[in-house]
Amino acid sequence: MVEGVATQFGALVWGMGDGYNPAMSIRAAIIGPTGYTGFWLIDLLLRHPAAEVSYLASHRDELPNIAEIFPALRGRCELSCRPIDPDVMVKEADVVFTCLPHKAAMAYVPAMLDVDLRVVDLSADYRLTDAELYEEVYQTPHTDRANLEHAVYGLPELYRERIEGADLVANPGCYPTAAALALSPLLQRSLIKPENIVINAASGVTGAGKSPKPHLHYPEVNEAYSAYACGTHRHQPEIEQTLSDQKGSGVSVLFVPHLLPVDRGILETIYVNPQDDDVTEDDLYEAFDDAYGDEAFVRVQSELPNIKHVRDTNFCDLAVRMVETGAGRKVVVFAAEDNMIKGASGQAIQNMNLMFDQGGTAGLL
Repeated sequence: MVEGVATQFGALVWGMGDGYNPAMSIRAAIIGPTGYTGFWLIDLLLRHPAAEVSYLASHRDELPNIAEIFPALRGRCELSCRPIDPDVMVKEADVVFTCLPHKAAMAYVPAMLDVDLRVVDLSADYRLTDAELYEEVYQTPHTDRANLEHAVYGLPELYRERIEGADLVANPGCYPTAAALALSPLLQRSLIKPENIVINAASGVTGAGKSPKPHLHYPEVNEAYSAYACGTHRHQPEIEQTLSDQKGSGVSVLFVPHLLPVDRGILETIYVNPQDDDVTEDDLYEAFDDAYGDEAFVRVQSELPNIKHVRDTNFCDLAVRMVETGAGRKVVVFAAEDNMIKGASGQAIQNMNLMFDQGGTAGLL
């Protein structure tokens, strides 16, 4: 294990992890590396014991050197971006990470799959299994329904076996990752009711992407805290899809996101009703322990999670409380993660590890 490796964004501890195969070398290409998810993919891959960044691709007219975009990469990765050319990329890469906005990713993914490149897509284009629902939520036609049918939802703690054999993995959204990990074990055991679930979630501003937006300027965000997209956020259908799949029947949620005046981190506080009067807090913790006792990146704890304790890591911290109120008992579940690591690039590496038989934790512990 390599200890105390530091970047300007904080200190990390990375290790080879379980299942690491020293004979394997994974060549990774990144399409759209100039955003935040691109930076963290490069940063993580540079630390990975069995992977290398072999190709950076961009659709920009002027193709930059990545160290010019991210000075933190100087002396570590100074590759220049090249055109998006599947025929060239397949000669230099085994897997492609697509870090593009929704609508854009599905324009490139089919060509990558056609030349036998494996793909981890960090956009939303392959997360929703229902093409009509995708078109309703994202207000655009889905142009790759054939591959959508075969895409695997890349939440390793819930879908590990599917990911291991996949050619196309849809990396989950940051908010849906925390919500699914927080609620799935309780729904599977019928400890909570599948309706009237309220998810209050707060994220750092990196979740809004790197493109400049007036409401995200420092004077607007600093010392501020606000809600947005109440009940209309695009992640709500994704959350309901995963939870319904885990429950085996319909699950409905009200998702209310908030913007935190920090750069990274997500904290979700989730309110839900117990299924029966005899459900105890011990029952809830037992469900978590059974589900995640062998999982490297889910930490079930007695204390309430804090985003400071998951920053720069691929961990999701969970806790739960049974609360007595004047209107009856309420289950409150808490989940914290780094939205750029477990919520995006770290989980993408976790998926790559499984796809290439590296174990889930290589390069992430």
